[in-house]
Amino acid sequence: MSLRKVYGGTPIGNASRCTTCSNARIIEGYAESERMVFCDAMYPPTALPFSVRQCSMYEDKRLPEFCQMEKIAWEIRTKSAGSVAGFVTVLESGLGEETELPEEIPAASQTK
Repeated sequence: MSLRKVYGGTPIGNASRCTTCSNARIIEGYAESERMVFCDAMYPPTALPFSVRQCSMYEDKRLPEFCQMEKIAWEIRTKSAGSVAGFVTVLESGLGEETELPEEIPAASQTK
């Protein structure tokens, strides 16, 4: 008997993606069967009668937003005046469209 691994088969667990999505509006009652899920990513907001396994509009509400990440980011300072530390854009680095990049030579054509 040979054992084979099946990819994309039956998923393990049945937790809905909607429980951690920022677009979901979840209304729960006291009983297990009293649960309504509405997806606000669609217009008009649509009620979902089933547990969602995968969604293309999924946004994890547990991750911080951009403004929250800016607040916790470190400010990097340099000792020399006028120089900047940290990341730079392509235009700031001088490698814009007007700068000509060196030509690459294929490895097979190189001679020793």
